[in-house]
Amino acid sequence: MFFEPRIPQNTGSAIRLSAVTGAELHLVEPLGFDLSEPKLRRAGLDYHDLAHVVVHANLDAALAAMPAARVFAFTTQATRRFTDVVYEPGDILLFGPEPTGLPAEVLADPRITDQLVIPMIPGRRSLNLANSAALAVYEAWRQTGFPGAV
Repeated sequence: MFFEPRIPQNTGSAIRLSAVTGAELHLVEPLGFDLSEPKLRRAGLDYHDLAHVVVHANLDAALAAMPAARVFAFTTQATRRFTDVVYEPGDILLFGPEPTGLPAEVLADPRITDQLVIPMIPGRRSLNLANSAALAVYEAWRQTGFPGAV
């Protein structure tokens, strides 16, 4: 799930990631772009029709659509590594907007199961949003046995 994404190319890459892994991509408005924007379409290549993308008016609506799901918020402020979680089908991987990340009020939401970090060398700001999502989605998909893959 991308909370208020700003850069169309990152969301386009996430659409491609969704298509090749079978993961649903949930976008929480407001978006920093129009979904028909050429940069987004170019980054997603021909995968738009193969991906399952859902747009929600706000975080409450998004989480209400998946009330039983565990929600893992990715933040550079966390201490628990994303690889230390035993993922289950239906888990939500929540990522914040570029370049600020998830705001404090989202991280404090009682529906957040845990906050997770992707390890990096100290002194670096963060990974690209699409790269972060790819790392996390593939780890969760690997742990659940790559369902649907050949």
